[in-house]
Amino acid sequence: MTWIKSLFKNIDLVLFCSSLLIVCAGLVTMNSFVVVPGVIHNTFFDKQFIWLLISIVVFIGASSVDWRFLKDTRIIMILYGVSVFLLMCLFVLGKISNGAKSWFSFGIFSFQPADVAELSIILILAKYFSRRHVEIAHIRHVLISGFYVLTIFILVFLQPDFGGAVIIFFLWLAMVLVSGISKKHLLVVFLGGVAAFFLLWGLVFKPYQKDRILNFVHPLTNIRGSGYNAYQSTIAVGSGEVLGKGVGYGSQSRLQYLPEFETDFIFAAFAEEWGFVGVTILFILFAIVFTRMLLMSLKAGSNFEMLFGVGLTLLFVIHATVNIGMNIGLLPVTGNTLPFMSYGGSHLLAEFLGLGMLTGMSRSGRTTHRERTYNEIVGVS
Repeated sequence: MTWIKSLFKNIDLVLFCSSLLIVCAGLVTMNSFVVVPGVIHNTFFDKQFIWLLISIVVFIGASSVDWRFLKDTRIIMILYGVSVFLLMCLFVLGKISNGAKSWFSFGIFSFQPADVAELSIILILAKYFSRRHVEIAHIRHVLISGFYVLTIFILVFLQPDFGGAVIIFFLWLAMVLVSGISKKHLLVVFLGGVAAFFLLWGLVFKPYQKDRILNFVHPLTNIRGSGYNAYQSTIAVGSGEVLGKGVGYGSQSRLQYLPEFETDFIFAAFAEEWGFVGVTILFILFAIVFTRMLLMSLKAGSNFEMLFGVGLTLLFVIHATVNIGMNIGLLPVTGNTLPFMSYGGSHLLAEFLGLGMLTGMSRSGRTTHRERTYNEIVGVS
């Protein structure tokens, strides 16, 4: 038992257990689905449970690492380069799923490089802004940081993964805002985003992507076609009412009216079975996770570690906001997952890796603080 205590002594158990409960909520919801009622049970639960065990091991391992070596710019650039290389390899070796080459297939398991690329974006932006936070008012730093992100943004967009590209853009924008962008430059970024949107609409967006955006503006114009997913999702959420229909009794999911109920629309499937009470508990768990992450970030030993923690929190918040927003009809359907809850091994692994890195950085920050205090006491400069 001693070695178990040593593994968990530096882990924020509130953060870990809250995240684990959210994963369990997804697992319970997946396990209640039946592909052919009473005949063939799906394998989502089994695969996700295996990925959860792997993710926990990765989390514990990452929590015990001293991540201060990431302050070396060369290492950050290597990780960034690997992410770009993997995204480029998708165009040759990637598996086509739902019309996009976003995955490497390894038999019964698949891996999505974009999940790791999001972590590399946080790392490189944290590194860049940590050294230039005083000078962030200069527009050149906004443009240079945007260039780093633009490369990955384009590679993800060309898969084509419009939803993933949107997350990457908002992640960059959020980290720039946190770093202290001026209002004038924020206006420039906003106008540039509007111009880019119209350019993409006219030259790049595919018809189904335009349909999703139009459905957001007029959600009930084509409920039997491009608006079907969003319409069924809102029905599932509303039909849960206060207490829900009960585990295994979500008709929209079980009867397959609700598409992608294990990934994009798992929130709607959960809300149908657990109702308003269950959704409230789920929101409380997410709030605990995000709050603990921010508190750990504030205890970091340097600006780099603090910005990494804030960036990781922002990534989870953006994912959750976009996913829940599209599930309740407030945002366009973009195909994004709900952190910790949606089916998918690579994003679950990346999420727990990120939490483990944040935990390790927080532990290193406490060590740095103790070293500084000791040096002040003994008079070492």
